[in-house]
Amino acid sequence: MIHDNVEQAKKASSCSHQPQNDAAKQQMEMEAMIKDNLSKIKNKIFVLSGKGGVGKSSVSANLATTLAKKGYKTGLVDVDVHGPSIAQMFNITELLDISPDSKQLLPRQINENLSVVSVQALMQDKDQAVIWRGPAKTGIIKQFVGSVAWGELDYLVIDAPPGTGDEPLTVVQTIPDAKGIIVTTPQEVALADIRKSISFCKTVKMETLGILENMAGFTCPHCSKHIDLFKSGGGEKTAKAQGLNFLGSIPFDTRVVESGDEGVPVMTYEADGPFKDAFEKVVDNILKQFEG
Repeated sequence: MIHDNVEQAKKASSCSHQPQNDAAKQQMEMEAMIKDNLSKIKNKIFVLSGKGGVGKSSVSANLATTLAKKGYKTGLVDVDVHGPSIAQMFNITELLDISPDSKQLLPRQINENLSVVSVQALMQDKDQAVIWRGPAKTGIIKQFVGSVAWGELDYLVIDAPPGTGDEPLTVVQTIPDAKGIIVTTPQEVALADIRKSISFCKTVKMETLGILENMAGFTCPHCSKHIDLFKSGGGEKTAKAQGLNFLGSIPFDTRVVESGDEGVPVMTYEADGPFKDAFEKVVDNILKQFEG
């Protein structure tokens, strides 16, 4: 653009820098909000996997539920932007509210110890596809940490989509003291992908709490015969080979499927049995690493 005089050029230059200055100011404000919120959260658990379909979201939901039942103030944030499942698992059907005082997003209060946020709870149409590129996904994840009124928490559980792309990387960069749990099923197809997750954790220098093997076996309800639907032992072998903790094996249970559809995680009401016993051991193995 050609200007008539120097003063006009200076004015145009000043105007052109204003959007950049505003963006920088907003970024600084968001970083300050993130830092403030994280200072009130004692422990952060990042649930991830290189493979989809291993039950990562059900693990996150039941982990948060179990921590809350044990008396810990717990938050659960679903950063799977394109395929959020947590809202369904907790029967969150209404949009989240905004605090009139702080203007922060209010997480859905499931009970006195558990609060939940999911991108699905921000959408009018739950079947609407989220078609976003990296910067938009990075922005919403940062807002879920900094612009949500989490308050004082003992644990924040972060449920991420499969893979090692934008979402997991943003979580690690935004919450640098998060500790990872890698979820797998026992067969080699899944194990090959979670080895990439292990590599991801090492590359970004995120401490890993261990490997959890999900859907490890199934007891036939008719004849009580044990069936290894996806083989067995792969998670434990991989943990040993990689020098990681093995958190435990969780059996396949049809009640997990039913509870997910009903919107009430199975550990909310699960009676004593193989699934509950196994999941309780996993949670105890996690808590030992935080509490000694």
